[in-house]
Amino acid sequence: MESQDGTIALTGQIGLIWKQTKAPLLVPFLKVMVVVCLAMSVMLFVERVYMGIVIVFLKLLGRKPEKMYKWEAIKDDVELGNSAYPMVLIQIPMYNEKEVYQLSIGAACGLSWPADRIIIQVLDDSTDRAIKSMVEQECKRWASKGINIKYEIRDNRNGYKAGALKEGMKHSYVKQCDYVAIFDADFQPEPDFLYRTIPFLINNPEIALVQSRWKFVNSDECLMTRMQEMSLDYHFIVEQEVGSSTYAFFGFNGTAGVWRISALNEAGGWKDRTTVEDMDLAVRASLKGWKFVYVGNLKVKNELPSTFKAYRYQQHRWSCGPANLFKKMAIEIIRNRKVSLWKKFYVIYSFFFVRKIVAHIVTFVFYCVVLPTTVFVPEVQVPKWGAVYIPSIITLLNAVGTPRSLHLVMFWILFENVMSLHRTKATFIGLLEAGRVNEWVVTEKLGDAFKAKSGAKASKRTHIRMGERLHLLELGVGAYLFFCGCYDMGFGKNRYFIFLFLQSIAFFIAGFGYVGTFVPTS
Repeated sequence: MESQDGTIALTGQIGLIWKQTKAPLLVPFLKVMVVVCLAMSVMLFVERVYMGIVIVFLKLLGRKPEKMYKWEAIKDDVELGNSAYPMVLIQIPMYNEKEVYQLSIGAACGLSWPADRIIIQVLDDSTDRAIKSMVEQECKRWASKGINIKYEIRDNRNGYKAGALKEGMKHSYVKQCDYVAIFDADFQPEPDFLYRTIPFLINNPEIALVQSRWKFVNSDECLMTRMQEMSLDYHFIVEQEVGSSTYAFFGFNGTAGVWRISALNEAGGWKDRTTVEDMDLAVRASLKGWKFVYVGNLKVKNELPSTFKAYRYQQHRWSCGPANLFKKMAIEIIRNRKVSLWKKFYVIYSFFFVRKIVAHIVTFVFYCVVLPTTVFVPEVQVPKWGAVYIPSIITLLNAVGTPRSLHLVMFWILFENVMSLHRTKATFIGLLEAGRVNEWVVTEKLGDAFKAKSGAKASKRTHIRMGERLHLLELGVGAYLFFCGCYDMGFGKNRYFIFLFLQSIAFFIAGFGYVGTFVPTS
């Protein structure tokens, strides 16, 4: 009886503390947060609608890069011979890429271009001696076939990818090159890649960069890769297209693009001050007055990360880097006098603030923290247009990029909300320049070798340590959302519990590691 009385007393005290703090503290704070989140939602909504309208007009008017800029195929000249073709450098940075190194090197060596007008440079930062030896042997094999291929290594990994690319540009043979094409280790360009991109640079001296689209070879590998395809298709089909067509600016994707070397040098070359060296270079080149062109109908095959661990690391880098770069460059962009006021506004507000900061923060803070918390505080109401209509329209606008996956929209929403936890955390790390701000973990590629291995070992039982799968942050958020859902179903009036239960299940699935392909470490 005494223990029961003590429990009742404790419960009463907790209830009293809740009532005393809710009215003066929680209610005003939550109201402010709702207003802030609604404002961010409207900003994101306006941005999405604006880009949607631009894309519709581009389609109706048939505005293609070949029509917007001068483009003429390179013609053979009997007198000039191969010297009619500009000298092109191909850079392939890699780090312990055992599963895919042959694909990228083979595809680069298979590019259609006069053999004496192309140099292929493999920048190998591998720390595994066995892999290093294999990459070197592969380069020697292609060299024996008459390909002008250089195998370059360095004593350290300073600057990671940016450091490797910067070091690669210092070699004496690079001085004879006019353009440089960059391909990550899992990218496989088609043979006609240079014939379709270089003419833009030859015929338009104001263009610094030609970017192609990514084509995912493993998008059907698992549900997680389908979700990634939906997000990245929107990025390429809408964001890159709009930036190219309106302001001749967009973020370089770090691979599958060709740079004018003089523009790259004028912008200051590669810098390793953030984890998004590609975006850093693009912004600096744009501030020098250079233009970029995106060629959406030119696709380069590549691989999506299919393990949850690899995807989390990649998203941390892709979210932390832009926020950190924004902090470093905002004042420089504002003070720049070479670009128009509208372009500055586009870069600072649309490109950086809304897409790289607001989009991540509002997704997690609003839909996974503020909205669920309102079930405990009936005094705080979220208007239906903010809780339902705006996110629904934003979701539909995102989904049009991948029509074949429209039936997976609900899964995509839940998965993106889960990933917004990591993106928001990474965004704040970038803005505050906290501990992991410059963390660079190379995205693991599995290639075809993993499929062969997994098929051969399918009959064997794999012993997996639960510690390898558990993700406590996801489990914590999932537990909170589940509690909110139970309270709303029992006592609340908001009727958010269906969404809260579904979202909590998504967090639990991610928290227990049942997302993507799982590769045991043993």
